Amino acid sequence: MSTVITRADPSPPARHSGVRADVVAGAAGLLLVFVTLAVGILTGARLFGQPHFRNAPDRFGEYPVLGSLYPHVGPGTVLAVMVAVAVIAWGPGLAERLRLRAALAVAYLVSVSWMFALALVDGWQRGVAHRLESGPEYLSEVPGITDIPLMLRTFADRIAATGPDPWVTHVSGHPPGATLVFVWLDRLGLSGPVAAAVFCVLVGGLVVVALPVTIAALGRADLARAALPFVVLVPGAVWMGVSADAMFAGVVAVGVAALAVGANRLAAGRSAGGTLCAVAGLLLGFGIFLSYGLLLMAPIALAVVLVSRCWRALLYAVPAALAVAGAFALAGFWWVDGYHAVVERYYSGIASFRPYWYWVFANLACLALVVGPAVAAGLRRSVPRFLDGLPGRSSPDPVTALVRGAVLAVLTADLSGLSKAETERIWLPFAVWLVLAAATLPRVSRRWWLVAQAGTALAVNHVLLTNW
Repeated sequence: MSTVITRADPSPPARHSGVRADVVAGAAGLLLVFVTLAVGILTGARLFGQPHFRNAPDRFGEYPVLGSLYPHVGPGTVLAVMVAVAVIAWGPGLAERLRLRAALAVAYLVSVSWMFALALVDGWQRGVAHRLESGPEYLSEVPGITDIPLMLRTFADRIAATGPDPWVTHVSGHPPGATLVFVWLDRLGLSGPVAAAVFCVLVGGLVVVALPVTIAALGRADLARAALPFVVLVPGAVWMGVSADAMFAGVVAVGVAALAVGANRLAAGRSAGGTLCAVAGLLLGFGIFLSYGLLLMAPIALAVVLVSRCWRALLYAVPAALAVAGAFALAGFWWVDGYHAVVERYYSGIASFRPYWYWVFANLACLALVVGPAVAAGLRRSVPRFLDGLPGRSSPDPVTALVRGAVLAVLTADLSGLSKAETERIWLPFAVWLVLAAATLPRVSRRWWLVAQAGTALAVNHVLLTNW
């Protein structure tokens, strides 16, 4: 995907001041994790225990991340360390010197290597091959789906856990688009958990291309280059390899990038921009049929329109998104019916054992691990500009606008009560956009923040045996 930059917006001089405050902010993000864990322990929770959904709430593991305390190393350990060292040593320089397309290609390959290396810390079977074939996962339902039209017509009827022949957990908890992706892979001959795992990682890796493309298309190639190493080394890669949510993140990230490039071209009077905006609408529209929560990508997509000031982009994107919803409706699945059925199943099951008062801040502790301490430091610098774009304020830069949209999405999901635990994977499509905040950190400290990012990912992956 090419980028066309039409607005010159020189970078402000790097601000070396405030480095100490950045460190405090980064440490505060990690402190939130330990405070959350302490609260869980003091209220009777088990340390990183596995949840027992059928038991009383005091037996439910109150912890920030779903997994088990299990210090270990694996075949991916050396590779993960090598990738991290390479990105820290050469990533910032290459991101600045290479042509943007070349930098994006290198970043994609390194990002995929980082995700696979982290997954292989748990071993090939446990970390990759068997991740997507457990009972609650999508692949367990694929062999029984022989009639796709029938599956769509009856999908909502099988969401309730007490109904006849209910779907397994992950299938029932998502719209049918998520399951259809794996059914289509199976029809193409790419069946089995290994093909599904590789597919999820390869699509999830597109995040590292889509985010910088979005910023560059909105006129700030300098910030795109600054963000690139941080997007590669995002600690959330621990959960992107391997989970279907990584694939979700990649699809909608490409949708936002297509919207940014399309809006740029429309603003320049190029008709091809309309086609790209329509493609963006199709991808973002399909996104809400991958996960109900991806409706909250709207603030991020609207941030693109706000910065580009090309509201015409919505004239192409919105009808295309509605066309996707219409196609599913004609096939027999009405999104609203599915959403209400999922909420009912959620609150009659695991949500009843997950206290809102705890997870409303424990979710944010999960997020702090996913995005890493560098993002907490970057948010410290970005938040004061969150009102930019309002009357009497300066226009927002792309990073501020996109991060603001991601913050709004996360806070809405958090306060809704529909995201209680497991947000280390569920929020990946929003969390990756928060990583852009790290681009605002001064050049002099970026390598140290990359060390902190890599260290967070390696520590989590080697100390915990995560469920995803």
